Amino acid sequence: MIELEGVPELVDPILVAAFEGWNDAGDAATGAIEHLEQAWKAAPVAALDPEDYYDFQVTRPTVDLVEGTTRKITWPTTRLSMVKLPEAGRDLVLVRGIEPNMRWQAFCNDLLGVVRDLGAETVVLLGALLADVPHTRSVPITGVASDAGLARSLNLDQSRYEGPTGIVGVLQDTCSRAGFHAVSLWAAVPHYVAQPPCPKATVALLSRLEDILDVALPLDDLTEQASLWESRVDELAQQDEEVAEYVRSLERQKDESELPEASGEAIAQAFERYLRRRGQDDDRQ
Repeated sequence: MIELEGVPELVDPILVAAFEGWNDAGDAATGAIEHLEQAWKAAPVAALDPEDYYDFQVTRPTVDLVEGTTRKITWPTTRLSMVKLPEAGRDLVLVRGIEPNMRWQAFCNDLLGVVRDLGAETVVLLGALLADVPHTRSVPITGVASDAGLARSLNLDQSRYEGPTGIVGVLQDTCSRAGFHAVSLWAAVPHYVAQPPCPKATVALLSRLEDILDVALPLDDLTEQASLWESRVDELAQQDEEVAEYVRSLERQKDESELPEASGEAIAQAFERYLRRRGQDDDRQ
């Protein structure tokens, strides 16, 4: 179980989570949580007992040197931190962990116990998958919601995936059956550049999360990193004509599958959301 001690009362909290491993192509999802932890200086809240959920021969602890002499063991686990956002009218609970090796149902129930204890009613899960998408186009974000009404209200491009799932899929299902508002956002990472990090996919996830939270998220230098990443992949692709032609074929497929023009109403709504969030951000400065 997770013990919560000394946690202040949170205001309309939303829990946002991501997990390393099968659900995290290019480290895009956990990279988003880690970025928010650092940008907002999130305060640690709790951690799961790793003995209950991890096989240490599969997911091994790591050893680090402290001040060049003392050795410190870091155990694989899932950690929770919180961010107070009074100006936004809500607080965030950030969860970043490693996909457990066993007892997934107990793991999800433990996390949901924390959600209840903290008073959160909404859970947003972040994931990333490898896909046949070009690195030169916007990163596709698909979603899964606990009910059709929630999906419509968030204007989600719903995933049609069927097949094996990871802890994100199991936790999404557990949340939905327990009556929580649950949303999963998945970024598509080009399979031919699977090596992490993938800052472009991280930025895409954060931008979509910003829409859901209706709060301006600090991107800092992530957008610059995303542009640099795309430029470097361009250079690598151009060094191999076969890869370059493959990328061009993906670009054609992507362009042909999209509508020739976006809905004027959708553009207006997105622009209004952007101005509202940025206005809130300016008021804080």
